[in-house]
Amino acid sequence: MSSTSPLADAANSSIEPGSFRDRTGRIFYHNQRVLRALSPEGALAWRTLKATSFYKTWSENGSLVETHEVQEKNSVPFPGTWECTLEHHRIPFISYPYEWCFGMLKDAALLQLEILKAALAEDVILKDATPYNLQWQGAQPIFIDLLSFEPLASGQVWVGYRQFCELFLYPLMLQAYRDVPFQSFLRGELEGFSPENFWKMLSFRDTFRPGVFKHVFLHSKLQQSFSHTSTNIKESLSRAGFRKELILANVKGLIRLVRGICLNRKQTQWSNYAETCPSYSKEDFDAKVRIIEDILSTTKVSLAWDIGCNTGFFSRLAAKHADYVVGMDSDYLAVERLYQALKTEGTKNILPLVSNVAQPSPALGWRGLERKRLEERGKPDLIMALALIHHVVIGANIPLYEFIEQLALQGKSLIIEFVTRDDEMVKTLLRNKVDQYSDYSLEHFERCLGQFFEIKRREPLPSGKRVLYYAVCKKT
Repeated sequence: MSSTSPLADAANSSIEPGSFRDRTGRIFYHNQRVLRALSPEGALAWRTLKATSFYKTWSENGSLVETHEVQEKNSVPFPGTWECTLEHHRIPFISYPYEWCFGMLKDAALLQLEILKAALAEDVILKDATPYNLQWQGAQPIFIDLLSFEPLASGQVWVGYRQFCELFLYPLMLQAYRDVPFQSFLRGELEGFSPENFWKMLSFRDTFRPGVFKHVFLHSKLQQSFSHTSTNIKESLSRAGFRKELILANVKGLIRLVRGICLNRKQTQWSNYAETCPSYSKEDFDAKVRIIEDILSTTKVSLAWDIGCNTGFFSRLAAKHADYVVGMDSDYLAVERLYQALKTEGTKNILPLVSNVAQPSPALGWRGLERKRLEERGKPDLIMALALIHHVVIGANIPLYEFIEQLALQGKSLIIEFVTRDDEMVKTLLRNKVDQYSDYSLEHFERCLGQFFEIKRREPLPSGKRVLYYAVCKKT
């Protein structure tokens, strides 16, 4: 911990606009440090939490964000009554549930429930249950919102149960039971699925699937029954002698349910691309690996993006030379396979995300500031766009010039692979389309690339159908 004041230079401090929901604490940043100002109520909750044994256990295993109390006074750059300031370990790259694959959301749900179960043993409870309280260090989920913990009062209910269903359980059920990816739904509705609306999305057959009758059907009926009542449900349950054991039984039941929910789809269009791609000969692939390794070995990279990473071969290659790699692909099953492999390996410097370069995550939430656009969460030193440009220009109809311009706005340097019209994959993409892509040529590509980047290296692959480039943005 630094002994200097976190506000030695107030100009370098900024408030996190997405941290307004909990009035007992606000996140702010100073010189790359992540700090949280606590009100007197927040300070009491923090110190109560810190005194528990489960906090020590889960912090030491990395499941709760590493945190310590800052000793300096007058350290908060915005008005309010603040008792103390915490400093949290900085997460390398912030992501959101609508960018996670199925396995990531499932493991985040299980961590949330296991932490709650451990907290209940010491008469502490979570006052909410949102996946936005979790982040990732590679393939490891980390719970980051320590102010979600509060002492368990006599007769208190777990008010986070509904939120857990709406943002964890129902999205998992949607993909497991209906074979419908949840990401676009969560991006469209940050509060998740209400029990009433989710019930309407299920078939009669789904009623007999695990957890549906209890956690969807009955939940929706109870919500309808209580939606117009003037009765204070929490007070009524408390007076009736609602016991901690009932919460614990519900949590244990949810743990069993979530563990049993599995992704049934085994293949998507691109999930086996690495094994079945007709475009690469072994000679081409080996040359590509050798060239990229050579570029990476001479390049200092803190954060790298691998756009269109598929199952992550080149993300792993980049991770040998970069501090942190964000691997992104629009195919959720390819990302799922990458995540499961990284989880098995224990890799902590590759973050896999479901992200479509043609439909990137927008700014969302209150004032468009609560959930940030992808590039606002950390500008990469290097972007890799390998075997991607033909899918963007021909598949998604994005002008080649605009794609190159966007890459220049997002990153500092670029490894990009141009796939010529002689390539089998380009021919496949054009087979059933009107060829309106006069801009898709090697000559035009090099003109566009040269407008925004200084080309440092140009390497045709042995077949002559693909060319690799390493370029540095002219603005950096």
